[in-house]
Amino acid sequence: MCQLLGMNAKNPTDLAFSFTGFSQRAGKTGDHVDGWGMAFFEDHGVRHFVDHQSAIASPIAELIRRYPIKSTNVIAHIRKATQGVVSLPNCHPFVRELWGNYWVFAHNGDLKDFRPRLHSHFHPVGTTDSEHAFCWIMQELAKSHAGVPSVPELTLTLRELAERIARHGTFNFLLSNGDALWAHATTHLCYVERAYPFHSLTLSDEDLTVDFSQRNTPDDRMAIVVTAPLTQNEQWTPFAPGELKVFVDGVLQPC
Repeated sequence: MCQLLGMNAKNPTDLAFSFTGFSQRAGKTGDHVDGWGMAFFEDHGVRHFVDHQSAIASPIAELIRRYPIKSTNVIAHIRKATQGVVSLPNCHPFVRELWGNYWVFAHNGDLKDFRPRLHSHFHPVGTTDSEHAFCWIMQELAKSHAGVPSVPELTLTLRELAERIARHGTFNFLLSNGDALWAHATTHLCYVERAYPFHSLTLSDEDLTVDFSQRNTPDDRMAIVVTAPLTQNEQWTPFAPGELKVFVDGVLQPC
């Protein structure tokens, strides 16, 4: 299956260190070679990069590893295809507009017989179960709320929708509207929160160590969510099956 990487931060932060290790799983330490993508929120805008090449071979991925784009919410994905051909429209993350904001979604898993009717303006461009599920979530959010709800209200609705989709298979996903990062696990997902005092961290998939005390200030705070731990010397907390978590300003919110 695919792998997910997300970040939620209090202050704009780059994901170059984490993405360097994560991208090694697209051909070196893993076989997730069927495309990749990443989306960065910047205020109300989104920088969105996708490529049907693997994250190891893609020149666009190399650009991101070398050019640290700073953001408060980032979602990345490396694909191992289960449904849909290897093509650009089938690369995650997917982006849609709702209530005047961009929403970004990426999925890891395989959904069987999940093709509910889509009757609003949310329709997939590609052929994956993932994009169909995202369009259905957007449709149901629009039906459930007349205007922009609060993060706790959105969390309650998303928990109900995730439970309905997860009955059809594995539904690990990341979702963000630029204000928060939601993460849901059916199988494998874990997270870590980083805050002052920062320390040196070493990647698990690449021979690279970075001293984050030289890169961050005491006011910085961030949460990283990923399919499998990225570093050797941090305590990663696994999600429980069926668990939905939401992060705001780099902090796990009570649910």
